[in-house]
Amino acid sequence: MSGQSVGAPLLREVPVLSGDDTVRTAVRALLDAGVTALPVADDDGRFAGIFGEREFVTAIFPGYLRELHGAHFIRRSLDDELLRRRGCLDEPVARHTFTEHVDVGADFSDAELAEIYLHHRVSVIPVLNEDRRVKGIITRRDFFRALAERALEG
Repeated sequence: MSGQSVGAPLLREVPVLSGDDTVRTAVRALLDAGVTALPVADDDGRFAGIFGEREFVTAIFPGYLRELHGAHFIRRSLDDELLRRRGCLDEPVARHTFTEHVDVGADFSDAELAEIYLHHRVSVIPVLNEDRRVKGIITRRDFFRALAERALEG
């Protein structure tokens, strides 16, 4: 096994969303980027949070679903929910952004990435420069793959 970082080569440059972008724009950017979440920047271009699959599902479905332990008794179709909540596509991303700052600096370590993935329910970790501007992201999937390959080669 080499002593090189697993995480460093995994940095992906991705679009950074603005809090003023619509949910529609953000979802299109997610699909186009092929990742599960994208960073959101504030008006000064600094990291403000994350918008991804989880935040989109939260925007589409009514808030009370988060409080339920099961929704098997609710029999509405997906099309019914999409019709009822269609307006959320025009809402600003800022309204649905996950704002817990789970990120790393440019000098991150593999242990730091592992700790974040173990203790936080995030699918991407933004990598920020010293001005808190987004350099890119590291996805949980890429980190797992690199970690697994490194473990299996030894």
